[in-house]
This record gives sequence, structure tokens and C-alpha cells, in this order.
Amino acid sequence: MKLFLLVPILALTLTVCAAKSPYQAVLQHSRIRGRQQGPNVCAMQLVKGTDKKYFTNCKQWYHRKICGKPTVITYECCPGYEKVPGEKGCPAALPLVNIYNTLGVVGATTTQLYAERARLREEVEGPGSFTFFAPSNEAWAALPAEILDALVSNVNIELLNALHYHMVNRRLTSEELKHGSTFTSMYQDSLVHIHHYSNGIITVNCARLVKPDQHATNGIVHVIDRVITAVSNDMLSIIDIDDDLEKLRAAFAAAELSTLLEGGGQFTVFAPTNEAFQKIPSETLNRILGDPVSLRDLLNYHILRQLHCSESIVSGSSMETLQGTSLEVGCDGDQMTLNGKAIITKKDQLGTNGVIHYINELLIPDSAKTLLELAESSSVTTATRLFVDAGLSSHLAGSEALTLLAPLNDAFKGSLTMTPEMRKLMKNHILKTQLSSKSLYHGQELETMGGLKLRVFVYRNNLCIENACIAAHDKIGRYATMFTVDKVLTPPMGTVMDVLKADNRFSQLVGAIQTAGMTELLNQQRVHTFFAPTDEAFRAMPQADFNRLMRNPQQLSDVLRLHLGEGLLVSGGVSSHTRVTPLQGEKLELGVRNYTVYVNKVPVVDADLMATNGIVHAINSIIKPLAPRADREQADGPAAASPAVDSRSFRNNDLFERVLRSRSSRTMNKIQ
Repeated sequence: MKLFLLVPILALTLTVCAAKSPYQAVLQHSRIRGRQQGPNVCAMQLVKGTDKKYFTNCKQWYHRKICGKPTVITYECCPGYEKVPGEKGCPAALPLVNIYNTLGVVGATTTQLYAERARLREEVEGPGSFTFFAPSNEAWAALPAEILDALVSNVNIELLNALHYHMVNRRLTSEELKHGSTFTSMYQDSLVHIHHYSNGIITVNCARLVKPDQHATNGIVHVIDRVITAVSNDMLSIIDIDDDLEKLRAAFAAAELSTLLEGGGQFTVFAPTNEAFQKIPSETLNRILGDPVSLRDLLNYHILRQLHCSESIVSGSSMETLQGTSLEVGCDGDQMTLNGKAIITKKDQLGTNGVIHYINELLIPDSAKTLLELAESSSVTTATRLFVDAGLSSHLAGSEALTLLAPLNDAFKGSLTMTPEMRKLMKNHILKTQLSSKSLYHGQELETMGGLKLRVFVYRNNLCIENACIAAHDKIGRYATMFTVDKVLTPPMGTVMDVLKADNRFSQLVGAIQTAGMTELLNQQRVHTFFAPTDEAFRAMPQADFNRLMRNPQQLSDVLRLHLGEGLLVSGGVSSHTRVTPLQGEKLELGVRNYTVYVNKVPVVDADLMATNGIVHAINSIIKPLAPRADREQADGPAAASPAVDSRSFRNNDLFERVLRSRSSRTMNKIQ
């Protein structure tokens, strides 16, 4: 059965792979999707509420959306075929006729009419081999009335010239319309500009070919979705003559980038209008305009390395800029979007070396921003407000080489009143040097503006500074860097023993540690992770068993050592089946479920109490070694069993039978 399922999939793959160009690949896919309707039938996607149709590729077929709008599947004869009454599909090849008659066959009747009026009919009916990029009827109707009137009122010159610009004096199939190619038109040898995109879209002067490869006896017709005009200016000339781009023109000159816009290449420029510049606070704008590095980054951030006409965009995709980072270029219906925003006001101003799209917002890259601007444009608004309230704006808005640790909004709990303690805490979220997260290493110490030394911990699944783990890619500004972190820092203020003594939840534990003779262990520099039972955990024990345990320092020490692991593991470093080897026993298994850490199925109720020689995680149950079966099959999360401790475990010492056997197997570096 599986073999029969694989055959059609393999056939589809081989057929599409055999196609020579992106357009042919999409056409082949449309033909395959339509073959159940009969021979030579192509599946088309019609955007609901419009007359826009597209041959379908795999992604569009399954998503049933183009530019975010739903589509419906229609079936039409593939190019070069027609229906026969009473027969299924499109079994008959279209009869070849001359270009003039082909215009009528493919529905470009307005172009056919204007060819008649301009006395072009005799030329396109006669001998020769031509390519005619024929505007559709809708394309002619979309022309502004004054332009159309000027053409049809002077048919012998203006209309004839316009039609000749749509013609090339040789036959060019879609296979020959290569990306970035140009061909000499029949109007004063002016060039037409071809772009053949990877999604199968082909454009000429940014007009989409909606019915390519309509063959004729004396050439070929490609129906296009707009009337095209001759391109004579480079992009710099287009910007120079448009008063609405005056501020952009001055910025390019100040950054010494004008030569880029008049040289070779095929770029896409998102051109901010004067209005876009005026929306930026004057202090920010003046700072960028006065800084050559920031200004060049800003302008290069508006330039794509490749030419993209608006018709080539049918879904969002990330495109690289000359600045080095990417923009999300997409579409929403008939609107082109940038980073999800419909800010493009004029599209497809084609130059000889690229295309310009006008935008009404200035795009400021991270590399041109101060730390304060980086924070203000990110999801760390609470931290930003606290940094400002703490009087740290001068550092964040200045030119110091710093690194900001900015907690996410939901990392803040409780009161956010600015107190001396809060001010000191926020100051300790600023590191004295500019860093990259890629340069951090385990055990590294980082000095804060508050004078503290913060430790770096590298885990398989996370990179953490003390208890706060990096939650997003670095934001690298003009002078400084911002790390977005998942928690508010809790810098260590004492040893593990100091942390326990300072928290009244651990009063029973502190007494137990002293009884077991472990105080010195928890005060020395050797680093531990302590899953610390609270008073509630001890209260859950039967009183007689608790008393018996407290009278036996050796057994008490074994119990506590089962809760104590080598190394330092913050909650952010825990993933599925993370293992820690305790000081007594075989191993502890940790996992995460619903943002809660579990150790041997016991939930951690308060994680990441940082100490200079380790970390404390509070638990409300005594940890028991995993039984052999559970040891193999434990899933992340708690067992359904009650957390209460079985008194027989202590009375018979069964709980620690395996623990005591494992004393001789203790090793260093236990966290896996």
C-alpha cells in the first residue's frame, strides 16, 4: 500500500524537477493539480474579491492564500490549449495565428484595438518574429484618464510609440526571460527590464506576466497586468527630481552614498519621504544625521541587495539589506508591507539600476540606536521605565560601551516603586563593557556598574547570567548591546548557608544542617545546587519519624546530601531529563512542565535563590530516590502520588538503601 502512495508523489517530484525555470516549475505544478479535470487543464488560484489569478505552487496550494487573502481554485486551459465541446479538459491545441489575431484569442482586445488605430496591425500580421508584451484590457482601463486621452488622441505618434515599447524584434519565450536580463524594444532601442523570480513570477518593467507564452505564427504574446513606460533614469536621478525626497537626497549626499545610486547593480530602495523624516524626534534625527556611521547604517538598511518589484511578493519573506540585517518584506492584499506594516505609499518606480518604493516611515536599524532607543523599541517597556526612574538615562542614551541586561515585562513581580534598593538593582543590570552573547563562556565574571561581579553559566539549552537567561538575540546598538533576559537578576549576597538563614521558610532545615554537621560544607567555596526542603516539607513527616531522624546525625546527613548536588544549575538550565548527581545517592532527575521545575517528581516552589557558592531551590517535599522502574520511565512532571513521606522509609532505612551503596561512586562535575 505504501508503494502505491509513493508512486504519485515521486511522479510529482520528478515532473516538477524536470522543469527548466521557476515559471515552468509552477506551471507544471498547476498542470498536475488540474489533471483530474482532464488533459491540459491548469489549476489557478483566484484571490477572492479580485480578478487576480496565479498559477499555483505547493505552498500556495496548501495555504490557499496570496498576500494574506484567501483564494479559490479555478481550472482553466493551460497556455496553448482550448476546450472541445463534449470532451473533458482541454484536448485541442490552439491554432497558430498571427500576433494580431492572437491578441484577440487571449483576450487582449483593447491592445488589439489600439494596434488597429495606431496602424500597427499590418506590422504584427506580416512577416517577422516579435515578442509582444500586451497589456490586458484591465491594464488599459487602469491608466489615468489624462494619460490615456493623450495616447489615443495622437495615435500615429504617442500610441504607436507606446505599443512599440511593448515589443521586441525577436521571439522570447518565458525560458529566455532570465532574471535581470534586458532586451531592446522597438521604440528608439529603449530597453525593457526582465525579472524572473524564484516563485515563478515574471515581470517586465515590474508588470506581471499574467498569460505568458501565447505562441503565434510570427512571434509570441505575453499578456501583462499594466501598461509599461520607458526607463531612462537611474535611481539617483529619480530621487534628485522628486521634491518629496529632498531630505533623503541630502542624507545620501552627507553619507557619501550617492554614487551607489547611480552605479551598476539591481537594488531595491525603500525611500523615506520628507514626511517620514519629520516623524522622528529631532534629537534622534540630528544625532543620526551628525554621525556618519549611524547615517550610513540607516540608509543601507533601506536598500535590499536584490531588485524586487511589488508583483514579485506574494507572501512575507526575510530579505537582506546592504546594512547586513534583514527586512521582512510582504504584502497584505494589494498593499506591500515592511516588517508587517503597510507603510509603502508608492510602488515600482523603476530605474535603470533598481527599483524605488516610497515609504512614510523611517526605518532605524538597531546599529544606529542608543541603548535607550533599543530598549524602547523592544518588549522590555517595564525595565526601560525603571532604568529611567533610577536616573540611568544618561548612560543609556550616551556613547559608553556597555551591555544592558533588560528583563522581559512579565519578569517583574510585586511593587515596582523606585527605592534605593531598586535603584541599586537596576544599576547592576548594566555591565561595564560591551559584549556579545557569542563571546560568553562558562565561569566568566562580568562587572556591573553597581560594582558586583556576575557569573556566566553555559548549559546545553541556555546561556545564563546568574539566574537570568538570555531570551532573545542580541540587539547591537551604535555603541552598546542589549541582552533581553527572562528574569530580574538576583545577585548573590552570601553563601548557601547565609541564604537559608535569611529565609524563615528554612528554619527547620538550618537546624537540621547544624545537627548533621554540614554547616562548614555550605559555607565553603565548593559550588552546590541545594534542593532545600522548607519547614512545610518537614512538617509533612510524622512527628515520631522526624524526631528519630533528628537524633541520628549520620542518617540526617544522608538525607540532606541526597538534596545537594555538585555544580550550579539555575532553573533556566533545566531541560527534559536533566540529571544531577547528588553528594549521596545515584542521581536526581529534573524536568520542566508548565514552567515549573521538578526534581524526582517533586515540584520546585521557589527557584534560583542565588548564593556566592551555589544556588538554592525551595521544595515542599522531601526528595526520595527514584525506584528502578520510575528511574527508566519518568516523564517531566509530578507523579500523582501524595507528597507525604512514608514513615516506614525512615524506620527501616529502605529509603537510603541504594544511597548508602553508592557512596564509593561519588564523582566531581556531576551535572549532565
